[in-house]
Amino acid sequence: MCQHQPPCPSADSADRESARLVAHHPEQGWSLLCNGVLLFEDTGELLPDGKIIAPHRPLAGTAVTAA
Repeated sequence: MCQHQPPCPSADSADRESARLVAHHPEQGWSLLCNGVLLFEDTGELLPDGKIIAPHRPLAGTAVTAA
């Protein structure tokens, strides 16, 4: 599917969210990535095989610290 060089990460890889945008619809809350992943603004994902990845954004009020 991906014609980029180097190729975008596949929908199965851990870094799948780093694939390039194909379509971006912030008014609807979703983006389509080159690898076929639908990425939602709440950080949830729908993979091309129908698998759902639950939102994984940090909880409100949780401090993020650098190591």
